[in-house]
Amino acid sequence: MTIILMGVSGSGKTTVGRLLASKMAGVFQDADWFHPSANITKMSQGEPLTDRDREPWLDILGNAIQHWNQEKMPYILACSALKQKYRDRLRQGNEGVTFVYLEGSKSLILERMRDRSDHFMPSSLLDSQFAALEEPQNALIVHIDSSPDAIASEICDRLSSS
Repeated sequence: MTIILMGVSGSGKTTVGRLLASKMAGVFQDADWFHPSANITKMSQGEPLTDRDREPWLDILGNAIQHWNQEKMPYILACSALKQKYRDRLRQGNEGVTFVYLEGSKSLILERMRDRSDHFMPSSLLDSQFAALEEPQNALIVHIDSSPDAIASEICDRLSSS
């Protein structure tokens, strides 16, 4: 089983993902770790990625998900997956993928982004993230206005009851 925590940069995917993996005795993975170096360089320079930039990255992630779904433990993947076509591509041929959308206001996310110093994505790209976001119709939607631990607990509770 693979759970993909999706949303714009700064929505808490990595923080919540680590907590969720711990609560579920699973493995945490961050989609950013799978980006080709050219993508990281581009984002670090404040340039948004194009769909063409994302193609090899999505292929790598799709192959990883296929492998993870053969494992006996849950994998938690932090991945923006902003567009429906990205989510469709990640789900293609991968049964057992659940998307969890970490939804929050632009002002809350901007505040969180300004407080972090260990990420290559500058807050200046937040507008492009929201512009690209196609809110999912087939995902568990979790609001991010509480603590990361409370969010992870809510996800666990909602996944176990579905």
